[in-house]
Amino acid sequence: MHRITSASPADLFGLDASRRIEQASAARLPPHALMRRAGLAVARLAAALAPHAQVIWIACGPGNNGGDGFEAAAQLARRGFRLALTFAGDETRLPDDARDALQRARAAGATPLSQPPADYDLAVDALLGLGATRAPAGRMASWLSRLYDDSKPVLAVDLPSGLNADSGTALFDLGPGSAGMRHCLSLLTLKPGLFTAQGRDAAGEVWFDDLACSPAGEPPTARLAGAPATRLRPHASHKGSYGDLAVIGGAPGMAGAALLAATAALHQGAGRVFLGLLDASLPQLVAQRPELMLRDPHALALADLTVVCGCGGGNAVRAMLPDVLAQTPRLVLDADALNAVAADGALQALLAERSRRGAATVLTPHPLEAARLMGGDTAAVQQDRLAAARALAQRFGATVVLKGSGTIVAAPDGVPVINASGNARLATGGTGDVLAGMIGAGLAAGLGPAQAASEAVWRHGALADAWPSGQPLTAGALAAA
Repeated sequence: MHRITSASPADLFGLDASRRIEQASAARLPPHALMRRAGLAVARLAAALAPHAQVIWIACGPGNNGGDGFEAAAQLARRGFRLALTFAGDETRLPDDARDALQRARAAGATPLSQPPADYDLAVDALLGLGATRAPAGRMASWLSRLYDDSKPVLAVDLPSGLNADSGTALFDLGPGSAGMRHCLSLLTLKPGLFTAQGRDAAGEVWFDDLACSPAGEPPTARLAGAPATRLRPHASHKGSYGDLAVIGGAPGMAGAALLAATAALHQGAGRVFLGLLDASLPQLVAQRPELMLRDPHALALADLTVVCGCGGGNAVRAMLPDVLAQTPRLVLDADALNAVAADGALQALLAERSRRGAATVLTPHPLEAARLMGGDTAAVQQDRLAAARALAQRFGATVVLKGSGTIVAAPDGVPVINASGNARLATGGTGDVLAGMIGAGLAAGLGPAQAASEAVWRHGALADAWPSGQPLTAGALAAA
C-alpha cells in the first residue's frame, strides 16, 4: 500500500477494465481470498489513520464494497477497536463473498446496527464503491450526508460512494472536502475518476493497494503523469539550441495576457522570445521584460517559429489565424484563438489539415472553450472530461490540454494523461496564459506536443503546490517562478 502523490506515475483503469481485472484476479485465488485481502488493507489503513480511535463507524452497502467493509470490521475487531457497524441492505441478497465477510465480522464481535453511532473518530465509507448507478436515496443518502460533512475524517473504500470511476462526476453532493479529513483507498486498480472533475475533492488523499494482483495485460484507460525528468543543458549549447518562440496576442485592453505567456516561455527556457502584440500602441510594455523582443505580428517569419497564439487575442486574432495555421510548424492555440476556430468552419479545416502534414499542435481549452469547439455545452464536457479531451484530439489531430481539476492531456493516438499536481490557487486570471507559454517553450526546445504539454502542465501545478502558505499567487508571479 502506498500514498499517491502528484509525482507518482501510475496506470489508471476505468470501470469495465477494473471489473475484468477483478474477475481475473478472483478466479486465480481461493474463494473469498480477494475480499479478505481488500478488507485487511482497509483495516490496516484505518488503524494507521486513527490508531487511538474510541469508535470507528463502518457503513456498509449491499454489494461487494460492503463486503470489504465487513471484512475490515472483522480485522479491526480482532485488533481491539470498538466498532459501530451499519448495513444498508438485505442480508439475503448479499453476494457470496460479502455474505462470508459479514459472518466473519459477526464472529469477531462486530454485529450490524440499525443506526449510525452518536459519536465516532473515523468513518469508513463502504456503501457503494464501483457499484453506483443511480443517486443514493433514503437511509443511504442520510448516511452519506453525515459521512462527508467533514466534521470527522472519512476513509472511502475503493471510491467515495456515488463517484463515477471513469469520469469523476458524482451522483451525490459530496461537497468540496477539507484538508486532512478525507482519504480513499483504491483497491486492485487506480481509477481515473479519483483524479479529475469532482474526484479530487471527494477523495481527498488517495492511497492504493494492488492486493498483490497484476492487471494481467489489461491496457490502461489513462495514466497519471508523474513528475517529469530533469534535463541538464549541455555546456556547449546556445540560445539557438532551445528554439525561437513568438507569442501572438494582446489585443487592446488585454496585452497583459500575451506578456504573461511570453514571460513564462522565457522563464521555462525558450532560447529567444518574440512578442507580437495585436495592440501596437503599447511598445513600452516590453520594458518590463527587456529580454523579450517586440515584433509586428504580421511581419513574423511564422515558418521558422514556434508560436503561442490567442492569449488576450480578442477579436483581432481572427485575422492572423489563417497564416498561423497554415505556416507555423509548432503551435499552441489558446483562449481567443480557440474561440475564433470554434466559430469558423474554414479555420477548423485549416486546423485539422495541420496533422496531415505533420505540424505539431497543442490546444489548451478550458471547459467552456472545449464546449464551443465541440458544438455542445460545458456541462456535457465536465460530465466526461476524458471522453471530451479524446474526442477533440481525434477531431483535430492535435494534442488537447483540457484544463480544470485533474487537467487532461490527450493525443490523437495515445493513452490520455491526467495531471495530479496543482490546486485552487491557480483559479485566478492569467494562469492559463502562463501555461500556454510554458508549453510553447517545450515545443520550441524540440519536445513532441504530448510530452511538452504533459511536462508543462505538471510543472505549472507543482509551482502552485509549492507556493508559500499565506502568500497570494498571481499569474505574474507564477510566470516569473
